[in-house]
Amino acid sequence: MKKIALFAFNGEPMCFMHVLLNAIDMNDRGYEVKIVIEGSATKLVPELAKEDNPAHRLYEKAKGLDLIDGACKACSNKMGTLEAVRAQGLRLLDEMTGHPSVARYLEEGFEVITF
Repeated sequence: MKKIALFAFNGEPMCFMHVLLNAIDMNDRGYEVKIVIEGSATKLVPELAKEDNPAHRLYEKAKGLDLIDGACKACSNKMGTLEAVRAQGLRLLDEMTGHPSVARYLEEGFEVITF
């Protein structure tokens, strides 16, 4: 089985929508997919939770399929969205001085793609 980790750094909503679309598509094709919300993309979490957000349904679908591995703890804190990440039930990733480790995903056999 192909394993893909999608690291979403870009906080631009249309870019993140493509992360969600690709993760769901890969999952539908049998890939093991993990989304890691990093950098300025962490500011999108409270917006994605809003039902009137254009990406809300995709975000909820990705969450329901357990495709979102978590969000960077340090970046969520810096972007002021730490409580929103917690409220959404997302795991805080912090094993590399407060940030998620790309190396860990590589060691677990994931191909890493950054957005």
